[in-house]
Amino acid sequence: MKLSKTNYLIYRGCGKNAWVRIHRPDIFKKYPLSAFEEGIIETGNEVDILARQLFPGGVFVEDRYDFEYTKKLVEEKNLVIYQPVFETEKYQIACDIVVWNKDTEKYDLYEVKASNSGEDKKKKDELYTQDIAFQYIVLKDSGVPIGKLYLTRLNVEYVRNGDLNINEFFTKEDFTERVLENEDLVREEMQMAYDYLFQEDEPAGHCDCITKGRNGHCTTFEYSNPDVPKYSVHDISRIGLSKRKLEELIDSGIYDILDVPEDMKLSDKQLNQIEVARSREDIIEREEIQSFLDTIEYPIAFFDYETFPSAIPRFDGYSPYNQIPFQFSVHVLDKPKGELTHEEFIYTGEGNPDVPVIEALQKLIPGKGSVIVWYKSFEMSRNKELGKRNPAFETFLSSLNDRIIDLEDPFKDQFYVHPEFKGKTSIKYILPALVPELSYKELDIQEGGTASNTWNRIVTGEYSEEEAGRQIKNLLKYCELDTFAMVEIFKFLQRVV
Repeated sequence: MKLSKTNYLIYRGCGKNAWVRIHRPDIFKKYPLSAFEEGIIETGNEVDILARQLFPGGVFVEDRYDFEYTKKLVEEKNLVIYQPVFETEKYQIACDIVVWNKDTEKYDLYEVKASNSGEDKKKKDELYTQDIAFQYIVLKDSGVPIGKLYLTRLNVEYVRNGDLNINEFFTKEDFTERVLENEDLVREEMQMAYDYLFQEDEPAGHCDCITKGRNGHCTTFEYSNPDVPKYSVHDISRIGLSKRKLEELIDSGIYDILDVPEDMKLSDKQLNQIEVARSREDIIEREEIQSFLDTIEYPIAFFDYETFPSAIPRFDGYSPYNQIPFQFSVHVLDKPKGELTHEEFIYTGEGNPDVPVIEALQKLIPGKGSVIVWYKSFEMSRNKELGKRNPAFETFLSSLNDRIIDLEDPFKDQFYVHPEFKGKTSIKYILPALVPELSYKELDIQEGGTASNTWNRIVTGEYSEEEAGRQIKNLLKYCELDTFAMVEIFKFLQRVV
């Protein structure tokens, strides 16, 4: 058995998770990828193919295990090879692109990533260094003459204007020096990973994620840590950012959130979360809730966007991963105890949805009163971007932002804390706790990642006409519930005070 780069990188995140992936695929597959994760993979494949235009005319190695064919291409000094595969006694890799450098008579490696050049750069660069170093070591040990090592990713400063400019869209960063500096360390870690992952018996005990917050858990955390309850100390708000405190709890054998010592120093939000979990009683700050409600003016428009984060800019004015607003829902409450009306818009044409979306906003959102959203920085950022790309509408969109009020604020500010919030302030947690008769579980689309991917499949023609029509209805139902949920949460807060 040979260690692939993929399993090595999974090992670096959680060794036992990688062992389960290799030896117990039946267990690993019980935890399917989310729509968001599937979207990341699809985007990565799309970017990989596009990057080949940087070096046109190459030879594609279709079979991921055709090491002999790759060896033949290298011996013939083919100028460009896409997806070449290499192996040593213990390791195997599939590279993105290798390019023959006639001056040095060596192959330069280009590792393609679908991330952009401004995204969490320091943390990602450390990971990419390990990634490229693994490939370099296998190439070197396979006898391939290797020159420069490049990371190719999306240029965060690129703005599309006309046809996509491939050479401006991608950056090429020389990682050679940092890879060589880490070669010995990575070699040692590769051997450790190999020995660990190909041991016959399953590693005993918890997996490496036991001291990470919930968002940092591996795919098979539940399987590897059966003694950790579903609602555990890992769910304490932002505990993943307090590694020392989480380790202190785990080292003491404390997994249940109810068992956290009362004298442990935690933030007010964390203490509130634990208090309501123990007492099963809500924390309600009525005066503060009333002060929040007093800032809201009628008519009230409860508003929500659905967007698609396109890695490859599809329209002029867009940069990598700019969100494409394609849909919105708005519920309007004209006065206290007044009539509630609903309007909606979705764009499924082939062109840029910017102007149709803005014109629909002008038509369907009242010209005065408050605009209620959940997590306002998202909607406000979309409006700012729309205004920047469409300056004729910038004044309107700016005035719209001036009226936005975030319904998440009273929950973030701890004016209302419920045991079932579990330290979260997402509407997906708040709604079932406060308005249990409303649920996303009955919908075909239940979260934003699925909505985004569904729209993309509609506009790229992946669905039949009949299926596209059905999915459009699903999108409308999903977005409508987002805004109706805000209406019901708003009414709940009114009743509380």
